[in-house]
Amino acid sequence: MAMTPEETAQLAHLARLALTPEEIETFSQQLGSILDYMAQIQQFDLRDVPPTMHAVDTSNVLRPDEPIPSTLADALLQAAPAPEDRFFQVPQILRES
Repeated sequence: MAMTPEETAQLAHLARLALTPEEIETFSQQLGSILDYMAQIQQFDLRDVPPTMHAVDTSNVLRPDEPIPSTLADALLQAAPAPEDRFFQVPQILRES
């Protein structure tokens, strides 16, 4: 499916791209090749092919998410100028109207 330079210029305009005439000609040919390839793919009967998210099987390689105690919070709170309970006390920046 060939793309005309006018169609490519219109597409570039919609995408807010400023193209030179040489770029329009080059992109017209490239977009035409892409559309030809997509037309070939559309000819396949894929009704019995299940949809997939990945071309290859993937699995989560992360460790299990388990809560663990942290001593970092205690050290940080000791360095805070005015901790309150287990929180940092900060100046109020928003006021109720």
